[in-house]
Amino acid sequence: MAAVDLVQRLVELEQRVAALEGGAEATPEVEDGGGALGYDGQVLLGGGEVRRRIDVTAERALGLADRPRIEVLAALAHPARVDIVRCLLAGGAQPAATLQEAAGLGSTGRLYHHLKALTGSGVVEQDKRGSYRLRVDAAIPVLVLLTAASDVAGQLRS
Repeated sequence: MAAVDLVQRLVELEQRVAALEGGAEATPEVEDGGGALGYDGQVLLGGGEVRRRIDVTAERALGLADRPRIEVLAALAHPARVDIVRCLLAGGAQPAATLQEAAGLGSTGRLYHHLKALTGSGVVEQDKRGSYRLRVDAAIPVLVLLTAASDVAGQLRS
């Protein structure tokens, strides 16, 4: 791993720790004129509070590898998968049968097809009891993605 990668990872780790401690830094200063963006949120998930704040320069955001983020976007690009995520956000960890009903899927084969996409992208994970849950550190980014998509679609305009 290159020294530059290590420095960037250290900066990101420090930002995440600051966000978890409630003292997140402001959006990063932009020296190159490329811009900066960020998001933050706080939700109750599975009985606990989850907080997350991310700030990044536009250059850094655009320079990240495409494959992992496209897998996340593809995983969320189906109504049944959004129904599964909605169910997990609302009720915490759920058994497969509950998710199948929430998504309106007629067969377990279809459910597991959708769960494979969600788990493969890192949005959902399976716990030791065999139930599925939204990854804690994915909750706020997933809500941000769904909200941003609603904004692009014009759903948030009055």
